Amino acid sequence: MIQSMTGYGRASQVLDGKEITFEIKSVNHRFFECSVRAPRAYGYLEDRVRAYVKGQISRGKIDVNLSIVLLEGANARVEANRELAAAYVNELRSLSEPLGLRDDLSLSTLLQFPDLFHVRQEGEDEEQVWLLVRQTAEQAMAQFMGMRRAEGARLREDLLENLGQIEGCRCQIAERSPQITAQYRQRLFARMSDVLGQAGIEEQRLLTEAAIFADKTAVDEETVRLSSHIAQFREILEREEPVGRNLDFLLQEFNREANTIGSKVQDVQAARIVVEIKSAIERIREQVQNVE
Repeated sequence: MIQSMTGYGRASQVLDGKEITFEIKSVNHRFFECSVRAPRAYGYLEDRVRAYVKGQISRGKIDVNLSIVLLEGANARVEANRELAAAYVNELRSLSEPLGLRDDLSLSTLLQFPDLFHVRQEGEDEEQVWLLVRQTAEQAMAQFMGMRRAEGARLREDLLENLGQIEGCRCQIAERSPQITAQYRQRLFARMSDVLGQAGIEEQRLLTEAAIFADKTAVDEETVRLSSHIAQFREILEREEPVGRNLDFLLQEFNREANTIGSKVQDVQAARIVVEIKSAIERIREQVQNVE
């Protein structure tokens, strides 16, 4: 079943003296793009988190926020980024004179910049930390994927509804096509009668003209192909793997057949039906943009 590219999940656990919070959200995107934010001391986890997410999601713009707070102070080590602190001080002092501000920098000023400090436990096992993070990530991911599946189910119903409208319009076009040719033959006969008067009309010439028109305006091939595309679209919707790109490509074929039919039909009512087909195709296209 199809899944939406929109989703959100969050989980928080206290494990081994750490409060771990894993938050993930996504929106539609043509490709896979994952941004991971983790505490500076745990930057080594970013690649592992990204790989974990990629293993379950094929495309979409994903943002992951990972928070790890130490609840136990034993064996904790506080590290300050001295180079960054010096850069803050220099930049702040460079602003004081041009802006006419008093230089009252102090240590408390630097405490306002949390990125200058990070806390880490001595002898921390990176592999063990990752296992704890992954345990929390699995809970958030379950919530996240559940939301994507629920939204995907709603998308599927909407897609099938619009697909049914296209099928109905296609049937109307197919049924009306012979009538359009017959009506043209009648108009052609009436016009030739007006022009030739009592001189008579050559039946064979009339049939030839009608046959030429019928060939130019016949949409049998297009309606058959459109029917095949509709059946293929329904089949793709039932697949388990990501199908967004397949559906997007198939919609190009839908549009091609609709444009060809629109250029061939010489009837106001049929032209209106074609407009309805194109409108339904556009609604489907908008929805498919959010299908994984």
